[in-house]
Amino acid sequence: MRKIPNNGNLKMTKVAYPLGLFVCLFIYVAYIKWHWASATQAFFSITEAATGARRVPQTRSPPGTAAHDHEVFYGIMFDAGSTGTRVHIFQFSRQPGEMPTLTHETFKALKPGLSAYADDVEKSTPGIQELLDVAKQDIPFDFWKDTPLVLKATAGLRLLPGEKAQKLLQKVKEVFKASPFLVGDDCVSIMNGTDEGVSAWITVNFLTGSLKTPGRSSVGMLDLGGGSTQITFLPRVEGTLQSSPPGYLTSLQMFNRTYKLYSYSYLGLGLMSARLAILGGVEGKPAVDLHELCADRVSEVLRDKVHRTEEVKDVDFHAFSYYYDLAATVGLIDAEKGGSLVVGDFEIAAKYETRPQSNPFVCMDLTYISLLLQEFGFPGNKVLKLTRKINNVETSWALGAIFHYIDSLNRQKSPAS
Repeated sequence: MRKIPNNGNLKMTKVAYPLGLFVCLFIYVAYIKWHWASATQAFFSITEAATGARRVPQTRSPPGTAAHDHEVFYGIMFDAGSTGTRVHIFQFSRQPGEMPTLTHETFKALKPGLSAYADDVEKSTPGIQELLDVAKQDIPFDFWKDTPLVLKATAGLRLLPGEKAQKLLQKVKEVFKASPFLVGDDCVSIMNGTDEGVSAWITVNFLTGSLKTPGRSSVGMLDLGGGSTQITFLPRVEGTLQSSPPGYLTSLQMFNRTYKLYSYSYLGLGLMSARLAILGGVEGKPAVDLHELCADRVSEVLRDKVHRTEEVKDVDFHAFSYYYDLAATVGLIDAEKGGSLVVGDFEIAAKYETRPQSNPFVCMDLTYISLLLQEFGFPGNKVLKLTRKINNVETSWALGAIFHYIDSLNRQKSPAS
């Protein structure tokens, strides 16, 4: 007798078969996604190890949109110095109606500096392209066309003959124009000393929160390089603005505010230039051993070259570069963490410095810093904060320069704001 099939079982089979197929397909897709994510992560890990760049995962949103009610944007600043070219890739986050905050920085440096290619500008291209590749890796694709790309050159290109410097800048501009980033006509330039000082002032006050907090006092900036030295601060007393020579004052517009800054760069009064002047232009061991004789010679070099303003004693100042390095060398501050000291500590350290064989210039350098600060108007008991990093970010001009550049772009887009 023929057995009649159970229609119920047949219906179950018809249902179970596509359901099982769907489950298998789901598991397969999940495995593929997991495998791809693992491979992608491994790729970035290998790439980061090869380039030496630092990268931290961040929550990101496409340009012009909000993620958790905040906007994310980027800026790329190339620092073309005399000894190397550095790229800083900054990620910012901004709540609606508020000032941006820095959420991440990627940094990489290459040697030598651009000026080394003055006689063969084509050789500068691979290094610039390598640093651009770091930016491409760090910044999500959707942000590229809205991310400003800027290069500012300092002492190395300032010292080149004008024609050679311009050829180098033109070559960099060509490479930038071929990149996928936002490139303006002013994307490459040689930075003057005042701009360097103002940009460093922006960096310090941005990182300390002084720009963000209404009514909070700003801090001044002291930078001592090899060829020049800068001082920048926001005067609180109207008399300082009135008594300052015109070349010592500059206006800065940011975040719908105008800052009237006292800022000046003394070319030729950097530490290395000062050494040569003190020694009569002859490199070698110092010609004097006693602190008094050294101080007399330094005084001659500085005489009538520095504008003194009494208001510096009432403003909090951060100092870096050679101020930091010399203080760390003789133990006035922690070499890694920095610290605070009074201006008079430099003179005391110079008088008791007893290591002429290991570093014959230490006593002279300390004496120079001591008298330079006095010429600026700082009393011996004035406290200075020596910093290399604030919130783990370098206290260089690069952050302030790109920040100001982005703010200028925003003001051009919204002139009525």
